[in-house]
This record gives sequence, C-alpha cells and structure tokens, in this order.
Amino acid sequence: MDIDVFLAIFTLMFIALGVNIIAIKIRIPYTVLLVIVGSFLVPLSQLETFSFIDEFQLTPESLFFVFLPILIFESAYNMKFRNVKENKYSMGVLAVFGLLISAVFIGFTGQWAFHELGFEVPLLVTMLFGAIISSTDPVAVLSLFKEYGAPHRLTLIFEGESLFNDATSFALFLVFLEICLHGYTGYPTLISAVFSFTTMLLGGVLFGLLMGLMFSKLIEWVKGNEHLEITMTLLVAHFTFILAELLSKHLVVMGHEIHLSSIIATSISSMVMGNYGRFKMSHSVEEYMDKFWSYFAFVANSLVFILMGLMFANLSIELKKIALLPIAAIIAVVVIARIISVYLSVSLVNVLKLEDRIPQTWQQLLSWGSLRGALAIVMVLLIPDDMTLPGWAYHFSIKDFVAALTIGCIYFTLLFKATTIGYIIRKLKIDALSSHEELGYYKTKALIYQDMLAQLADLQANKQISQDQYQTLSVYYRALHDQHVSDSKRVFKDSAHVVEGMLRLYALGLEKAELKEIFRRGEINEAIYKQILNMLEIQIARVEQDKRQLTSINERFANWFYISIVNRFRKLLFLKPKTPKPEEVYLYYRTQYKLILKVIDELEKLEHSRLYEIFNDKQALSNVLTVFQELKVRTEERMKEEIKINQFLLDRLNQQLAKSLLSETQSQALNELYGSEIITTKLYISLKKELNAE
Repeated sequence: MDIDVFLAIFTLMFIALGVNIIAIKIRIPYTVLLVIVGSFLVPLSQLETFSFIDEFQLTPESLFFVFLPILIFESAYNMKFRNVKENKYSMGVLAVFGLLISAVFIGFTGQWAFHELGFEVPLLVTMLFGAIISSTDPVAVLSLFKEYGAPHRLTLIFEGESLFNDATSFALFLVFLEICLHGYTGYPTLISAVFSFTTMLLGGVLFGLLMGLMFSKLIEWVKGNEHLEITMTLLVAHFTFILAELLSKHLVVMGHEIHLSSIIATSISSMVMGNYGRFKMSHSVEEYMDKFWSYFAFVANSLVFILMGLMFANLSIELKKIALLPIAAIIAVVVIARIISVYLSVSLVNVLKLEDRIPQTWQQLLSWGSLRGALAIVMVLLIPDDMTLPGWAYHFSIKDFVAALTIGCIYFTLLFKATTIGYIIRKLKIDALSSHEELGYYKTKALIYQDMLAQLADLQANKQISQDQYQTLSVYYRALHDQHVSDSKRVFKDSAHVVEGMLRLYALGLEKAELKEIFRRGEINEAIYKQILNMLEIQIARVEQDKRQLTSINERFANWFYISIVNRFRKLLFLKPKTPKPEEVYLYYRTQYKLILKVIDELEKLEHSRLYEIFNDKQALSNVLTVFQELKVRTEERMKEEIKINQFLLDRLNQQLAKSLLSETQSQALNELYGSEIITTKLYISLKKELNAE
C-alpha cells in the first residue's frame, strides 16, 4: 500500500475531526456536514499538492467487509433482547412488511413516473432501485432523537427497524440482482426468489445465534486477559460477516444453494454478545467496551460519509446526463413510499393490538426521519459495470443510472430531512416532558441553585469573595431557587404521586449500582446477576410508563432470551430444563435482601441530605419506605425457609463469600499501592502473579 493512501486516510480523519467540531457549534448532524465537505474536497484534490486525497476511495470490499460490520456491531451490541421482545411486532412489521411495500411501490410507481416524463426504464431496474433505497440509516437520526428528547420507545423502534431492514433490503436486492443477471423465467424464478429470500433471513438468524454464543463462550475462557476479550468482540463482528458470505457461496442442501444474510447474522451475533457475552467479560473491559465501540463506529462513520461526499462529487456528471427532473420525481416517489409503508405497517400493529399503541405523531416522525446512507452505496457498488437488460437503450449504464438516483435521494435525505428533524420533533411536540421529567426539571434546578448558594457561602468563608459580592450573588441565586420551588408547587399542586415515582426510580438506580458492585466482588454468579438485573430494568420501565409496581420479589418475569433457547434445546434432547441449585436460590434472596437494606438506609437518610430538595414529600417517602420494609420482611422469611430446607447451606456459602471478599481485598490493596507508586511495576506484576496462583 502506497504511503499516499495512509496520508489520505489520516488527512480525511483530521478533516472529519474539524467537521465534527463545527457541526457541534452550528447544531447540524455531523454526517450531513461530512458529505458536503467531502464534495468540496474534489476540486481540492485536483491540485497537485493535495492529489493524495483521491488515493483512498470507497470500494465494495472496504465498505462491505470493513466498515459495515463495525457499524452493525456498534448498533446491535447495545440493543437489549428485552426491548426487542417488547417491540418485536412494530420492529418486524416495519423492517420486513414495510420495506417490501416500499420497494414494490417505488418499483411500479417509479417506472410509471419515468414513463410519464418520456423516460422508458425496465421494471426490474426500478425494483432494484426500490430494494436499495428502502432501507434506513439510523446514524444521523438517532443522534438527533437523543438530542431533542424523543421518547425512548420511539428511538428503540426506529433503531430496531433500521437494523433489521438492512438485512431485508440487502436480501431483496440480491434477489433482484440475480434476476437481472440471469433473467426471469416465470414461476420457477419466483419460487426460487422466495426460497432464497426466506433462507437468507432465517439462516442469518440461526448462524448469528451460533456465532454469538460461540464467541461469548470464548470470551468466558479468556476472561482476565483484557486484550484478548476486546479482540474477540472485533472478531465476532467481522468473522460472522465474512463466514456468512463464504457459506452463502459454498452451502448446498439437496441441490439448493443456501444463502445466509451476513447483515442479519452479524446483527444477531452482536446482540447475543451484548446481552449474553458482556456478562462474561472482565468488569474493566465491560465498562470500557461501550466507549471503545462508540469511538470505533465514530471513526468508521466519519470516513464513510466523507468518502461518500468525494464519490458523489466524482459521479456528479451522471446527474447531468440523466437530468434533474427524473431524479426529483423519484425522490417524491421514495418519500411517498416511506409514508405509505409506515402508516400501513403501524396501522396493522395498532389494529391488531399486538403492542402498546403507536401514536400518530410517532408515525409522522418515522415517515420523515428515514435517511439513507452507507448500505445503499454498498449495494450500488455491487452492481456489475456492464450489466444490461432488454430494452435498455441509453448510452449510460444501468449502474450509473441507479447510482445517480441513489445519490440524489441520499443528498435529499441528508440536506433536507436530517436538518429538519429537530423542527418536526418540536412541531409535533414529541419532545414534551412527562410529569416525572417536568417536576424533575423544577426540582433539579432548585437543587442546583441550592448547591450554588452553599458554594458561595464557602467562598465567602474562605475570603475568596467579598461580603458585598456574596450578598449580591446570594440574593440573585436565592431568588432563582425560590422561583423554581414556587413553580413546582404551582404546576404540581398534588405532586405526591409524581414524587413517589421519582423516588422509586431513585431506589431502583441505587439497587442497580449496588447489584453491579456485588457481582463485581464475585458474591453472586452471572445467572443471579442477570435475573435480578432483568427484574430491576422491567421495574424501571414500569415506573416510567406509570404501570403496576412490584409487590413481591417472587413475581414471575420473562426469562432472558438465551435461557429460553437453551431450555428448548434441552427439551428436544429429552433433558430436564435447567433449574437453580439451592445455593443459587439462597444467594438470590440474600442479594435481594442486601439491595433492599441499601435502599432503606439511603431513604432513611434522605430527609437530612441535599437530595431532599427534590424528594421533599414526606407522604411519598413514607409510601416507598413502607414498600421496601415489607419486601425486607418477606425476603428475610424466604431466606430462613431456604436455610431450614438446607441446614449446611449458610456455613458453606459464608465460607465461599469470605474467600471471595478476602481475594477482592488482596487485589484492592495491591492496586492501591501500585496506583500510589509505592511499589514498582516489576514488584506489582510479581505480586499479582503470586496472588493469582494462590
């Protein structure tokens, strides 16, 4: 590889860094600005001094096998199976049914629109374009959703749809591309297309599950070696993608070629890693992983979008050949197709009451917030340069034609849709605060001003500000504090219920933090940790949605996704489902008891802490304390019952716990000495090896 290529890569990254800083300042999506800047780099690259910029270009291989797995993994790794399960119908219908509606509508309506403009285009070409342009890219949209405060469920639905419709779109594209290359022979071609499409999706799911579980186990085996653990997450994304592609070329069953969707396989394996494998990582790696992949995806996105801009500008001559009017017409068709596909898909989910109703304002935002990006370019680049069809009589190729249409649509979504999403969110009032959030706003501001008043008092006491300065500033901030307290009472005359919800969220947050610390110390195993964590997360969702609250820790919750799969396999092999051991049952209740004690202790101290500025409702505090005190009594009873059934259980567990805590104390003491530079690196490594051997 020439040195100019490396120079081009790092120059583009440096430019992307500057673009990101500017995008933050002027408050527009940085991906939009990257494409624009990339377009302006073309004339710059014509100068001899900067000619190296053109040395590194987007190719189907680099996009497909390097960048795409990174972007898929980063998105899927943080998607929880529980959230997917709760919204599976809306995600699934939009990603499959909605995308098929969009692709078919674009195919037929696009051909009609071109015909009306005197531009004869074969139906297969517009169908191929429909498959390419119907998938959505969540990169710019999701950052805007978070910035403008779109509801969590809406963000999840859009992210899930974007993740899974990539696979549907690519599978459909490959089907139409195959027909374009080898011709349509009627019924056999249709059957073959349906079979290929189905096996891509189902095969991708099964292969993704297999790879995700396998790499999760590998991470468990190398636990403690941080570099190997991080490398495993890199491998799961790219290995799954590449192996799925290799299998698709060589897998034949009963004379039929079996194609697997590499995109959906990578999505599923990444989700398994995020929901199952992450709990097998070292704690330091698990905490670092989100930041690592977030940065990695940022670099990949930056390079992809700025290179897209370069490529668009280099291909801009095709827009003149094809003319802007047909491109404007197809943009209108694509916009209408998205609206129809969203409204039909969501109406189906709402009418059948498959999930909680999706409001019309959400449907409007889903219709408009559909950007196109990297995957569309990948598919365009995979079209052979010399591909042609009967009836194609133009001097430019089908690939150039589809590329020009795709570029026009991508520019439209980035320059018009992405830049207006914030306005649409505000106009539809989707960013409206819930009652918890609105009350929290006033009380948080009051708490901030209270802290500022305390800081002013310290500054004055330490003679860092004069008495006059202290008086002026304290009067000003005291007035702001009192104003927000007054506003909270005016807006919420009876705030007990809202404050109680906020207190429950605070208590559940305390429990999650304490649970993670207990797991980190090795007091409980992975199964217990995930079971309790699952319960806490379901409770948080219930409080946020103002639904029925937990009254017993024995309430039945849905199992983790992989547990259901494992138990089904065991059933097929005539084995009994896995049941918890007596030690696990007791540890489950003992951990719950510790969490409850932690919450009670913090709530009892709350009235004398600075946080009482937020939770200053004695009735609400009493209600929440009563719930946890009742849970404490019931949990204590269950612990006693387990000890009665298993007489030697407590002694054995206490001994194991003592060993675990002593080991943790050793590690902490050693790390503290090394962190304070009291012992040398050589001595630290020697002592660490010795402790590990013990």
